[in-house]
Amino acid sequence: MLDVDDIDRAVEFLRDSSEKAAKARAERLHMEDFTKSLRAKLMCEHTNKPLGAQEREALADQRYISHLEVLKQCIHDDEKFRFLREAAQAKIEVWRSQLSWAKTQESIR
Repeated sequence: MLDVDDIDRAVEFLRDSSEKAAKARAERLHMEDFTKSLRAKLMCEHTNKPLGAQEREALADQRYISHLEVLKQCIHDDEKFRFLREAAQAKIEVWRSQLSWAKTQESIR
């Protein structure tokens, strides 16, 4: 059976990490949206070329590649928070189930 201290730590983690998790999500969403804007701006630098060539140039641009690296880190941070928070919530749910089961067993006796 899970210890009450484990559950307290899980609840504290959920409470204490909410601001950082929200910031990580906001940064990820911003970077995902910015990807489209950056691609459009980079394509505008090559308006003398056909549309396909504009896109190729934009996608090959070092600024776009650097942006993708930052986006990758943002996704990692967001997903890490999501997985850790889901694990803490699962721990709390297991504890609640264990308590319920223990109470059922006591009432049967």
